[in-house]
Amino acid sequence: MAGVTDLPFRLLCREQGAAFAYTEMISAKGVHYKSAASFELARTMPQEGQLGVQLFGSEPEVMAEAAKIFADGGAALIDVNMGCPMRKITGNGEGSALMRDPGLITRITEAIIRAVEVPVTVKLRRGFDTGTETCVDCAKAAEQGGAAAVTVHGRFREEYYSGRSDWGAAARVKAAVRIPVILSGDVVDRESALAALRTTGVDGVMIGRASMGDPWIFRRIIENGGLPTREERLTAILRHLELLREFKGERTAASEFRKHAAWYLKGLPGSAAVRDNICKTSDVDAIRRIVADYLTTLT
Repeated sequence: MAGVTDLPFRLLCREQGAAFAYTEMISAKGVHYKSAASFELARTMPQEGQLGVQLFGSEPEVMAEAAKIFADGGAALIDVNMGCPMRKITGNGEGSALMRDPGLITRITEAIIRAVEVPVTVKLRRGFDTGTETCVDCAKAAEQGGAAAVTVHGRFREEYYSGRSDWGAAARVKAAVRIPVILSGDVVDRESALAALRTTGVDGVMIGRASMGDPWIFRRIIENGGLPTREERLTAILRHLELLREFKGERTAASEFRKHAAWYLKGLPGSAAVRDNICKTSDVDAIRRIVADYLTTLT
């Protein structure tokens, strides 16, 4: 998830039981042109374990070049984003716009497969144009190109993240291909994860937006545990803040933590004032005190 799954957040999710994690989506063109920001998105450390690098683009050879760089650098898996709905991405023929051209999906997948020795997966949506489901054809195209697995999000591009995700899309893909299929969309707790697996026959589920402000969701799904205690919540939030400072510096940490604070504190009593106070400072230690003082007042 762009702007979310950086190294600090991935570490927290892995510590809370996530089986695998992916980078934010990285522009293959950015890698081709040696953009430092593009390479920074794939920054990792040994404690993280295996990492999937997600790329976006539309030119097979450029995609293959970027994939090889990251695979040679230690990436355990290359994922191709063919599901992003953002206009600035689809306007360039990238992300979910690729679902308009199954032939190009095959060519991109084939090019990457030839360039790397790690598994290559593809992330899809139900389709690009609302009402025109193309995920089955696109999944077949990815399989033809050599993809090791596909992930299917059950919304059309024009829906973004509104309405309900149609899990049936993943089920239809599962029935049509021989490679593993992972379901994405509206998996928000243990009950929905089990229901998705049971009703569709898919091989796994992917957690995205539901983890924002809630890295504990993975542990709850795996272990059928309860909500985090106040102490667990405080420890994780402050660790997140410190990881941001360690990897990105004081000012960037303070700035980027604001969105995470909004997610962490969403729905808690009196949290609006706390978020306002966090937004007023660029001092990480001050933010630590604000968060700690607030959480200690909760029962």
